[in-house]
Amino acid sequence: MIAVAWAAIGILAAAVFGMMAALFAMNASINQRIDGLGTSLAARIDSLDARLSARIEGLGARLDNQTARIDVLTATLEAHLRPSAG
Repeated sequence: MIAVAWAAIGILAAAVFGMMAALFAMNASINQRIDGLGTSLAARIDSLDARLSARIEGLGARLDNQTARIDVLTATLEAHLRPSAG
């Protein structure tokens, strides 16, 4: 009877160690997958950042152009509104 109990304990211990080994192997594979996805995501974020920066620079240039046009129009309007001497 004691031999059967020890055999059962040995089988359970082997099963537990086998499950732990499988869990560690799965964990390593999941870590590799997460690292791969992290690299891919970082590349996509960098690409989007570059595209967004280019658009912002373009909008900044357009805004500067509009500001210059407004300044010219303001100067023209002020010249027309000033009372003429004479």
